[in-house]
Amino acid sequence: MNDWRIYRGVGQPHDGVRRLPEPPPWRDFTRGQDGTPAGSEDPGGARRLGVRRRRAENYAPRPAEVDAVNAALYLRRPLLVTGNPGTGKSTLAYAVAHELKLGRVLRWPIVSRTSLQDGLYRYDAIGRLQDVQLERARGAGGNGHDGGNGSEGDDGADRDRGIGAYIRLGPLGTALLPSELPRVLLIDELDKSDLDLPNDLLNTLEEGEFAIPELERVADRQPVVEVLAHDSGRIAVHGGRIACTSFPLIVLTSNGERDFPAPLLRRCVQLELEPPGEEQLTAMVEAHLGEEGVAAGQDLIGRFLDREPGEVMAADQLLNALFLTQHTPHAERLTRERIADLLMQRLDRSR
Repeated sequence: MNDWRIYRGVGQPHDGVRRLPEPPPWRDFTRGQDGTPAGSEDPGGARRLGVRRRRAENYAPRPAEVDAVNAALYLRRPLLVTGNPGTGKSTLAYAVAHELKLGRVLRWPIVSRTSLQDGLYRYDAIGRLQDVQLERARGAGGNGHDGGNGSEGDDGADRDRGIGAYIRLGPLGTALLPSELPRVLLIDELDKSDLDLPNDLLNTLEEGEFAIPELERVADRQPVVEVLAHDSGRIAVHGGRIACTSFPLIVLTSNGERDFPAPLLRRCVQLELEPPGEEQLTAMVEAHLGEEGVAAGQDLIGRFLDREPGEVMAADQLLNALFLTQHTPHAERLTRERIADLLMQRLDRSR
């Protein structure tokens, strides 16, 4: 069929959407929805590394990138990766987790309202209060006034035993759980945070532990409480404190939109990530689109590499252009060029 368009702008309803092909591999959200357990098969990793992980296997990182990752591993220090959008900062965390078999990457996306508490844990006090009130109402209805007075002490004990159901660890809190091997934690786009978060992180990154006051208060009666982890069911917490035994590999990414305080910088191994070269781009395209995708997209790969110095363009823009132009093989050349122009616009141009 010569017309590749699904939406035609004709104003008449039709069933063209049923012709929509499979999504690009990096936008396929059906993976991991079939009950696959948490572990090395990370749907987020598949979208970033390629469905067959060929990007991780063929990816040729620069020596500085390899050295920085190893320095962070040896020193048990966070790795602060700075670079333009689309240079592979986040992918680096997934590549390391895949190669070292460290399981699913814990991802903590940062926005302007993010606080340290979001990363450590959340306590649903309102939900717990509502459940307690509901249980009291049921007890009063079933046992009468005398039964309600007689069970007051037991009711308090039940609430203490059930507190773990209302505490869920965040990505950072889960990464600091005791484990034989380190977890990989991606703190994505730290430069989007407010001014306080980088400083708030200092003590936790230095000590590798934190307290949960809600559990410390009941530790004399309930020294071990099971809470909800970020990605793997229920985890036992002893004495209301969590302390790592293997410091996680923490990858903090930044687009370089702001400076960070010196106390944070001195605690991190710093890496400035350069835009991907021809070898990295070829490996990325092959991982997602196969060798045929590389062969068919040589003109767009060359166009991406030949852009003006300082011109900001993300690698996923190239992938989008390659995928879509290869799904319009019968379209006019002018149409395919127009699609490429639409998808490969420089990110630093004035609007």
